[in-house]
Amino acid sequence: MSGQGAQTVDMGRDLYENVPAYRETFERASKVLGYDLMAEVCAHEEKIKQTEFAQPAIMTMGMGIYNSLREYLPTPAGFLGLSLGEYTALTAAQVFDFEQAVAILADRGRYMQTVGNAHPGKMVAAMSDDQELIVEILTELQAAGHQVYPANFNTFNQLVIGGIAADVDLAVEKLTEAGVSRMIELPVSGAFHTPLLNDAAEQLKVRLSQETVQAAKQPVYSNTTGKVFDDVLATLGEQIVKPTYFAQALQAMLDSGVDTLIEFGPSDTLSKFAKKIAGKEIARYSVSDYDSLQKMISILSEQEG
Repeated sequence: MSGQGAQTVDMGRDLYENVPAYRETFERASKVLGYDLMAEVCAHEEKIKQTEFAQPAIMTMGMGIYNSLREYLPTPAGFLGLSLGEYTALTAAQVFDFEQAVAILADRGRYMQTVGNAHPGKMVAAMSDDQELIVEILTELQAAGHQVYPANFNTFNQLVIGGIAADVDLAVEKLTEAGVSRMIELPVSGAFHTPLLNDAAEQLKVRLSQETVQAAKQPVYSNTTGKVFDDVLATLGEQIVKPTYFAQALQAMLDSGVDTLIEFGPSDTLSKFAKKIAGKEIARYSVSDYDSLQKMISILSEQEG
């Protein structure tokens, strides 16, 4: 299930116009939010970039695709999302009901937008097999008073770092000196999954304390622990400021026997991560528009037959 950053303007437009189950999912979300999610957010070039609007939009798109495929899918062996995508995964596993998840994400997105604006940061993806070296350098910088942290362990050779812009720039210098030659700055406004978002995490913990959840129908793997979710609400309360261990969570999922992965959302980023983590032997599919949905339905129908 896709995370934040995958969104694009007009994402899912062809699905909304051609697939009743997808359109119904968006209509349900719009009722919770009090605005037309497709017309006022997904079709709006500036709003879709903003955290407070992007989060419910991405989750709704993921669930819209899942709902559109549900009658063709075998019972899933488990679910996994990247960061925000965990809410989609938990909703698909019926831990949250859909309207509940939309309402939570509307608030989560607003908390993160507000705190991110107040404490702007920067994120850079560092490509290296030696992630221990990266963590060691960041730990040394933290000990010297710099605010730069490991944020996303996306694959076993891609680690995103985040923090205050000047401190991230210093970390890039140190990493370059240490032999990390490939680094890419990410187009984000905040340093997600770092202590810069502490205030948002505290607000979310209070918000989540008002919620009740159901037992998962299928296992859902946590980015925060790299294992199947245990205490869902407590873990999600920490998730905003803790690193994501997507690679480790996906590896745990694969170790359980999963042999086919289907990504739901605006992009195929997680499928690309999966290729690097699992190799070519795992079947990988990505559904992000009407054409890919039809292809997925055809594949699932042939397998069932």
